[in-house]
Formats: sequence, structure tokens, C-alpha cells
Amino acid sequence: MQNDLEKIEESRDVLISSIAQTMVIYGVTPSVGRIYGVLYFSKKSMSLDEIKDAVAMSKGSVSTGLRELLDTEMIIKVWKKGDRKDHYIAERDFVKNFISFFVKNIRLERNIIMKANDKVKPLLEDVAHNTESEEAKEEALHDLKLMNDTLIYFDWTKRIIDAMESGELFKYFPIEGEKK
Repeated sequence: MQNDLEKIEESRDVLISSIAQTMVIYGVTPSVGRIYGVLYFSKKSMSLDEIKDAVAMSKGSVSTGLRELLDTEMIIKVWKKGDRKDHYIAERDFVKNFISFFVKNIRLERNIIMKANDKVKPLLEDVAHNTESEEAKEEALHDLKLMNDTLIYFDWTKRIIDAMESGELFKYFPIEGEKK
């Protein structure tokens, strides 16, 4: 007969697996999701070795996963008195995790496209204004219009991430169950 603590452990395994599976949607590997899940359910901070044992992964893989989770601010490195090893705790606020992840990726997308736009815009403008080829002029103007349309999109996404970071978003989409 299964005792109550075993039932809890089995339940946590199921929940940790579901967290790992859903993190794939956001581009995070299942193994990194398991690391997060273990930290999420842990009542205390954990060292790299403790995490390694809990997820049955190599120390190198756990270390890489921890760096990824630190970069996305889903975990926090903490100091533990009397121990020289780094310890980690999970950020348990899923809304905060979502906002951090979303904002980081929108900014990354924006930076990549804006750098490309900055690089090619002068070239396209030169062709549009100085070419003798009507076809080349039309193509350059077409591409410049498409680039301008991306600026409209990036302005919109910037306003969304600003509203997320400032909390203004929650005026329109409050979190149910949140203390008023």
C-alpha cells in the first residue's frame, strides 16, 4: 500500500513533467523544465549537486540549464550561510516568469529586425531615389514600405511590453484571485 508521502512524490513527478512539457512551447528544453520544476516544488534552496541528483542529469547539463533559467529570471541564485556552493530557488510567480520571458523575446526580435532595417534602409533608399530602372525603383519602394510596416508592429509590441512592465496591463486584464 502506497503511503501518503509516496502519493505526494508521485503527484509532484506528474506536475514537474507537465511543467517540463509546457516549457517546450516557449523554446525551453524538457530537461531545463525539469530543473525548474524541481526547484519550484522545493521548500529550500538547492545546490547544483542536489539538483543534479534530483533530476538525474549530468553536472554539466544541470549547470547549463541553471544558466538558462538565470538568464530568463525563472530562478534566482542565493547565498546560503555556511556553504560555499551556489544555491538556487525558483521564481514561483508564473505571471512574472511569463512577462520576463515575453519581454526578453520581443526585445530580441525587435533588435534583430531593427539592425537589419538600419543596415538595408540606406541601400534601398539609394536605389529608390537614384536608379534609372523603374523596376528596381518599384522593388525598393515596395521593400521600404514593408520595412515601415514592421515599425508599426514594433511600436505596438513596445507599448505592450511597456504596459506589462509598468503593470498597466493589469488594469485591463486583472489576475483573478489577486489581492485587491
